[in-house]
Amino acid sequence: MDKIFEQLESVLIHYDDIQEQMSDPDIIADTDRYMALAKEEGSLRDVVAAYKRYKEVLDDIEGSDEIMRETKDPEMLEMAKEELEDGRKEKAELEDKMKILMLPKDPNDDKNIIMEIRGAAGGDEASLFAADLLNMYSRYAERQGWKTEIIDENPTEVGGYKEVVVMITGDSVYSKLKFENGAHRVQRIPATESAGRVHTSTATVGVMPEYEQVDLVLDPKDIRTDVFRSSGAGGQHINKTSSAVRMTHIPTNIVVSMQDQRSQQQNRVKALQILTTRVYDYYESQNAEAYAEKRKTSVGTGDRSERIRTYNYPQNRVTDHRIGLSLNKLDRIMNGELDDIIDALILHDQTAKLEQLAND
Repeated sequence: MDKIFEQLESVLIHYDDIQEQMSDPDIIADTDRYMALAKEEGSLRDVVAAYKRYKEVLDDIEGSDEIMRETKDPEMLEMAKEELEDGRKEKAELEDKMKILMLPKDPNDDKNIIMEIRGAAGGDEASLFAADLLNMYSRYAERQGWKTEIIDENPTEVGGYKEVVVMITGDSVYSKLKFENGAHRVQRIPATESAGRVHTSTATVGVMPEYEQVDLVLDPKDIRTDVFRSSGAGGQHINKTSSAVRMTHIPTNIVVSMQDQRSQQQNRVKALQILTTRVYDYYESQNAEAYAEKRKTSVGTGDRSERIRTYNYPQNRVTDHRIGLSLNKLDRIMNGELDDIIDALILHDQTAKLEQLAND
């Protein structure tokens, strides 16, 4: 904890310096500089508030301890004893809170996400499960006050999805959904199963932070753009104009098609946004082994081939295999009540990081 206190003192000094800069008229006039400082000030606010409160609690404890040593008044003694107990309890709580607040931040935690859900093994049942997962995440997003927008889809005739891409925007979306990467397995009796046998199918979920163009700018020379006519379900409602867009990033051969927007220009903007994210994610994954080594404390590898969770319908049970958590409320979880799972994953990740920090 001594090492953390040293860091906290530095943070406090830096925080005071930021606030002083933010009152400088020259910086106030520089919008970009001021906004950058405001963002940094906001990121430090909670830990600074906790540390300042911690110092106050230490003073209160010292004061209560002094009264207990010097007073002979029974009422004063009893009051000081209660205040000392409360102070020690709050001190321990603040220490735990500051340890977590001082953990290295994932730079993507504040970002929006692009989520890709694909039906994998299991044919029609896998595509239906992909639709169920989309509904689950959409309901969870609604509970969080986030906005969900389908930006690409490849539906199946049975009402599922071979693939669906959704953008989720809001407050710290990636921080809560980043552990959803991986293979999700479902065990249930399909509607078409006459013998009542339980089938096992899988769908994969990919979660990527929404990388803005300031993070990665694609060279226009590396992008081939083709336009074609948009079509509705089953190939009907063919437009008279070519408004759909297909972009190919030539160095990586990554392809994005977009036809959901009203105009070709809107489809171009959205396609480039998704292409940028996918290409950035591709380059990041090239260093996946080194990245995983740096983040030994992460929950799982994030590999989409890794089976992370099983949804067992006959037993109304969901099991997250990475942390050994089983909950017998599948119906509620599929309705978007994911807090228990997500909170447990975040806590597990924080605990592992704290252990690593203690061993360093």
